[in-house]
Amino acid sequence: MSEIITGITSVMTPSILALMFMGVVMGIIVGAIPGLTVTMGVALFLPMTYGMEPIAGLALLCALYIGGTSGGLISAILLQIPGTPASVATCFDGHPMAQRGEAGKALGVGIVASFLGGFVSFIVLAVLAPSIARVALKFGSYEYFSIGIFSLVMIASLSKGSLVKGLISAFLGFSASFVGIAPVTSFARFTFDISKLRTGFQLLPALIGLFAISQIMSALEDKYKEEDSSIRDYKIKGFGFTREDIKGQGKNFLVSTLIGTGVGILPGLGAGICNIMAYSAVKDMSKYPEKFGTGIVDGIIASETSNNACCGGALIPLMTLGIPGDNTTAIILAGFMVHGIAPGPLLFDNQAVLVYGIFAALFISNFFMIIAEYVGMRGFVKILNVPNNLLMPIIAVFCFVGAYGVNNRIFEIYVMLGFGLLGYIMKKLSIPQAPIILGFILGPIIEKYLRSGLQRSHGSFVPFITAPISGFFLLLTVVVLGYTVYKEVKKMRSGKAA
Repeated sequence: MSEIITGITSVMTPSILALMFMGVVMGIIVGAIPGLTVTMGVALFLPMTYGMEPIAGLALLCALYIGGTSGGLISAILLQIPGTPASVATCFDGHPMAQRGEAGKALGVGIVASFLGGFVSFIVLAVLAPSIARVALKFGSYEYFSIGIFSLVMIASLSKGSLVKGLISAFLGFSASFVGIAPVTSFARFTFDISKLRTGFQLLPALIGLFAISQIMSALEDKYKEEDSSIRDYKIKGFGFTREDIKGQGKNFLVSTLIGTGVGILPGLGAGICNIMAYSAVKDMSKYPEKFGTGIVDGIIASETSNNACCGGALIPLMTLGIPGDNTTAIILAGFMVHGIAPGPLLFDNQAVLVYGIFAALFISNFFMIIAEYVGMRGFVKILNVPNNLLMPIIAVFCFVGAYGVNNRIFEIYVMLGFGLLGYIMKKLSIPQAPIILGFILGPIIEKYLRSGLQRSHGSFVPFITAPISGFFLLLTVVVLGYTVYKEVKKMRSGKAA
């Protein structure tokens, strides 16, 4: 108890509280700007922590992590451009609500969902971290491969009206992920003797292109259309929503929190996957799945609850095993190492005061996040009043800077423009964009663990099925795919009957 109290009081100094508030605000800004990412923001601030006390530096990095993950909802809702990969699914219902004049409600629901999802996951981190980490240790190459296949198949429910279009989109993303040097064998694939393609396509330029550049192209196409001024009329009271708006969302919140925390615990996945998985799961369970994508709070709650719950989940393997749960926690791991601290099982014994100080910093930063976004919410919605001829060039500049900043190469800008054109064509053909992103993210994960699993089993596929956890996820994959096909066939028959 004395260590817990000492840990909490260690972050309750004016200087550290000010650092955390600054970190949250900067994280929100970085997360909200298309082209920047949470990982990039944390990496930029990492050098600042060198001369700080360990608890101060790590509290700052955690605050940036929390603020940046939540900040992506701002541009996702207002501009239909996810500020970070963690907010891709927020676009699906958030922007339609903004177009109906409910930007305030969409932002309010997203902010509160972010806060609650993070809050619950931090409780799980503080209470169950060592036990959960021991379970995560049982996941090997077979299990990760099966989880990847299961996640990829779940995109079927995200395709609006057509399973085939959803699978085509996923196949495009899956194929794009194969460009470059193959894992394990280091064999160059689909490079066409172009040296720059040996590193493959980076996620950030692809994401910017698919969502931001394609949106700019659509805006240019619509420049002669009269804008509907009615979507600008809004009034915000409190967080912009009433109790009736979120009535019956308890199950949605619980499922999304479990998915976010669970995916966060598994190293290498992260919030870029869990927000789409949660959205898909909640849509499948819903009594009105046809309303998803038209602007309902269910979709926002699923996405924003899960991606912030992933923060607490990703910190569990980092602090208990020394294994980062995602790219951002890999940077936070560097923050530990800078101060000569080795995360792992012994951290809770040797650095208990620091551990409880970090737990306290996470909870305090989460409260700072909801305060900062609530105060700024009325300013955020004013973005809708900015004419497109002024807004789109500004967004384009951020997109070009963000894409170039990934590897400081002009080639990444070409990749962004190529994916932007692809995204524009997909919009014209009504092909959903979410599956291509999920396929792009999961492709390397599935391939890596398939190869390592086959090496482990000497070329046999049998262990993928007979391993209990792996077999369970493969069985679940077959069930989900079968159920989705059944729904498609039933829908086609009812359409013919009508």
